[in-house]
Amino acid sequence: MNTETAKQKSNNKIKKLNYEALGGMWPGIQLYYPPVKYAPSLGIYEDLEGASKRMKKHAHATEAHTLIFDLEDGCRQKEMSRTLLEKELPLLREARPDVTIAVRVNSFRTEEYINDMSLIRKLPECVDVVMLSKAGEVYGPAEIRDLSNELAMLNTEITIQPIIEHPKSLKIAPELMSYSTVKHVVFGIHDFSKAMGINITPVGWIDELHYFLNQLMFEARISGKGVIGGVETLIGQGAMPSNFLEPHDVRRWLDLHGDDEARIVFKHAVREREMGLTGKQVIHPGHIHLCKVAYTPSPTDIALKIRILKAAIDADALLGGAIKFDGEMLDPPMFGKALQTLLRAYALRALKEEDMDFTLDVLNQLPLQVIRQNWPYGEME
Repeated sequence: MNTETAKQKSNNKIKKLNYEALGGMWPGIQLYYPPVKYAPSLGIYEDLEGASKRMKKHAHATEAHTLIFDLEDGCRQKEMSRTLLEKELPLLREARPDVTIAVRVNSFRTEEYINDMSLIRKLPECVDVVMLSKAGEVYGPAEIRDLSNELAMLNTEITIQPIIEHPKSLKIAPELMSYSTVKHVVFGIHDFSKAMGINITPVGWIDELHYFLNQLMFEARISGKGVIGGVETLIGQGAMPSNFLEPHDVRRWLDLHGDDEARIVFKHAVREREMGLTGKQVIHPGHIHLCKVAYTPSPTDIALKIRILKAAIDADALLGGAIKFDGEMLDPPMFGKALQTLLRAYALRALKEEDMDFTLDVLNQLPLQVIRQNWPYGEME
């Protein structure tokens, strides 16, 4: 092989693959966490001391991938909430560096937005994501441009998740997603349905907004961005044990212990996973693990996909050719789907270290173009 051919072959592959080149970790299951909470039994809002105790008890022990601290629609005591976060976010960061911290700020350039950004300027190392409410509705893509520039001066690691809550935003979604600071966008189903005059229900919202969700997914796929699904408003009773990981465990728990709300939320999460969404929002802590197992490949599924890829490699069929596997004919598109399963497991923090090494080895055997076909996220050069 001459030098030029070897150089070209090297350029077509990622020799020392860094997972960050594939877009990094996904938002996963995002829990809306109210900074200052209303107590219906008492008819009052908690004070800062009570909110601080609750945060240390619950937020520090969360199983969610991401905690969303909402300063917009779900927050009545905005100033008190900002005061609480200024004190508590550094403690949360120290206690749970594995949890993504997201702050949902108010609409661009409103008075509350300016106050929210003052908070973020005080805590640039404690915020991973800024979720921009009603993104692009007033000033268009310039909102993302200006917010990106401001965050770049604070911490270049902070990303933006625009919330698509209006048909105007959906129309300009490609422009909103054109900035490198945007890795994922949120489909804000309730405000979006309100703007469209569509009545949605907690049970059927996926079908009722299916057309628009598909539109957003289509544009995001072209842009190499992820989409975070709609927030579930159902509140049930109880939670599935966190050691239940296999599909049969989940089915048994839902049949024996799950309520109607849990069954509906799980069904929605499974459909979103099948559509390729990269995150899901919940408001009930009991739904965190339920949605996790819906979104995340099970250990059995991961083991199966590794067996498929090993068989393809042994037959030298990874880039062309077909193999017989467990009574089925498999070819490169199926190998790509198996690889997607492993990458999805990694992006949701569910891939063991030895399986990560195997996945990297497979990626390094593929041309860059093939990797992009199977995994559109990230910036691979």
